[in-house]
Amino acid sequence: MKENSCASLEAARIADQLQRTFYGPAWHGPAVIEVLEDVNAAMATAKPIVNVHSIWELLLHVAVWDQAALTRLGGSKCQPTGEANFPPVMKANEAAWRKTIADAKRTHDRLVRTVSRISDERLRDRVPGKRYDFYHMLHGIAQHELYHAGQMAILKKAASRLAITPL
Repeated sequence: MKENSCASLEAARIADQLQRTFYGPAWHGPAVIEVLEDVNAAMATAKPIVNVHSIWELLLHVAVWDQAALTRLGGSKCQPTGEANFPPVMKANEAAWRKTIADAKRTHDRLVRTVSRISDERLRDRVPGKRYDFYHMLHGIAQHELYHAGQMAILKKAASRLAITPL
């Protein structure tokens, strides 16, 4: 990955937005982790809406795209599809749910650290295999996480109406 000891102010701002979309405080409302604060494994696996991914599947998907951004920043092409894009939940228990959250946090934290150190020049570089630059991709990652945070919040409300209660 190309990094520069003169990290840019813009990269720092993008890193801050990535941090806020995942942990909060976000301007729009609850960030990903804020939505998940009282979600247990039963609620995370619930599918209260037909043909919609569960909260757990959405969190796995968000982590996939944080990792894809890291891979791309490292200079490699990455375009997850199928189960690589939406990994299935393998073990649906509390320990596995807590591990999924911890793993997603670790990947996201690595992305934020990486972004905070890149230069303006790097932000203008084209993403490997894409027609857009890293600036565009990183803003897209933040937008993607907020989109899925909203879905998670709706699923949480729908699950609680079905008596699947949070912690």
